Amino acid sequence: MRLMTIFIALLGSVAVPGLAADVGFEEVKITNGAEPPLTAGIWYPTNAQGTSHSLGDFTQTVAPEAPIAGSRLPLVVMSHGGGGWYGSHYDTALALAHAGFVAAAVSHAGDTFDDQSRVLQLWRRPEQLHRLISYMLDEWRWHRRLDAARIGAFGFSNGGFTVLVAAGGVPDLSKIAPFCDVHADHDLCDALQHAGVERHFGSNVPASAWIHDSRIRAVVIAAPSFGFAFGRAGLSSVRTAVQIWSAADDRHQPHPYYDEPVRDDLPRAPGYHVVANAGHFDFLPPCDARLSRMRPEICNSRPGFDRATFHDQFNADVLQSLHDTLP
Repeated sequence: MRLMTIFIALLGSVAVPGLAADVGFEEVKITNGAEPPLTAGIWYPTNAQGTSHSLGDFTQTVAPEAPIAGSRLPLVVMSHGGGGWYGSHYDTALALAHAGFVAAAVSHAGDTFDDQSRVLQLWRRPEQLHRLISYMLDEWRWHRRLDAARIGAFGFSNGGFTVLVAAGGVPDLSKIAPFCDVHADHDLCDALQHAGVERHFGSNVPASAWIHDSRIRAVVIAAPSFGFAFGRAGLSSVRTAVQIWSAADDRHQPHPYYDEPVRDDLPRAPGYHVVANAGHFDFLPPCDARLSRMRPEICNSRPGFDRATFHDQFNADVLQSLHDTLP
């Protein structure tokens, strides 16, 4: 109800392309070359009545497999953080679909909560996002209802890195080893050490390994990982509109090495939001009491920070940004 109140307030200031009373949802499989198919979730506007359904550890009100409402709908593809899955930002996906967007999120094979076998093969992620866009435009059963000229991308943490690459960024992973020599206490460097991973793992990744997608016209990223690995040259080809979200108390990716280098090195000044008192994982949806007990490291916010209230505003601001940049 809080989300719908915000959307109603937004109607006076933005042109909503296909506002619908409810949200349709489906899970699909996407061909992934010689590997097993990718799994993706799709949220879209519908006039069918939504009901309560489980989505992993969460519950969402959707109409599964319902007919789509509207035409020439903008598409937003979504990339989750390390160890996540396609449902990691379901509340933002719901917000977008309620406002007339189609939101499609992929589970990045090899970097999900149940499969960390290729977590450091970061070049795989942009290619998977590229496959998602192609599937949505060419194969999805409602693909003719999409506007191929209005495609945005949303990413959090490793997903923020992924979206920057998809939008034209070229990181230099050889920067990781010297960075960790100086910042061995950072979560990134500590994780590499405990996993027994050689810090030079990315030194031989050619620029051609990073897949870009010119179909993306607007980008929203939250707490992007490996921000220090791009530099001005590595971000020089990112010409899309970019909105960056930064958690003021991000102890997982401490300032000023992740969000700030991206902000400062983009050729076009981005929109930049710093969320006071927020931690890294406050960009994930609010957890219920059971999940908070199971996963306190990602569910518990700092005292005084109301994640639910923040997400109401966060989703509304993301929606506003995408309305402005995907007219």
